[in-house]
Amino acid sequence: MNIQQIRNATIVVQYAGKKFLIDPFLAEKGTYPPFPNSLRQDQNNPLVSLPTSIDVIRNNVDAVIVTHLHLDHYDDAAKEALPKEIKMFVQNEEDAKVVQNDGFQNVEVLKEDTIFEDIQLVKTKGEHGRGEIVNIAGRVCGVVFKHPTEKTLYIAGDTVWYEAIHEVIETHKPAIIVVNAGDNQFLEGGSLVMGKEDVYEVYKAAPHAKIMASHMEAVNHWTLSREELKRFIHEKGISSNVLVPDDGESYSF
Repeated sequence: MNIQQIRNATIVVQYAGKKFLIDPFLAEKGTYPPFPNSLRQDQNNPLVSLPTSIDVIRNNVDAVIVTHLHLDHYDDAAKEALPKEIKMFVQNEEDAKVVQNDGFQNVEVLKEDTIFEDIQLVKTKGEHGRGEIVNIAGRVCGVVFKHPTEKTLYIAGDTVWYEAIHEVIETHKPAIIVVNAGDNQFLEGGSLVMGKEDVYEVYKAAPHAKIMASHMEAVNHWTLSREELKRFIHEKGISSNVLVPDDGESYSF
């Protein structure tokens, strides 16, 4: 297994001989206006460039997983760059209709027992914030990867820590967990994805897993930097458990 951090929540996963592109956000730096009612209103999104070319990212991709349809997970550049016949996995029928309307011809809704090329894909729950903000942020999902020749991988998606995340960890016992950990927020409503304390809760629930922090410093409403997260995990003594990659960096497991 190899996981490469691309930018924001976009990662490339090599798993059981197949290549998955997760949450493709592929526009050039500064293409879109900032998300409103949040920090850095003077900076357009994405805040940073891709670490490699779109051609390299999409090369030999076997499937794409879109956990939800927010711009920073599925954008116009991705719609243009990805071949329309590629396998696209989405969280529900509503998202499937949108992606099909974008011209993609091979769209499948993730279930709890989806099989793709002998790889089991398990859709998991997520909450894109806490309290009233969840109704505004909308539905999201994560996914667990399983195969006899690989360690179990859990990509949590855009979620905060809550009981359902603990249940996924207890049920599937993932050896590798990818969390979106930029503590992105609007000026009101609190965290939309995990912050450092959420990451620590994931560690406590899975102390033997490797935890990779994604979705950092790429869109204007981030509030947790890589450096702050690194300081926090160092203070907690869990630096060997929690990986904080730069864009373009990859890990093999």
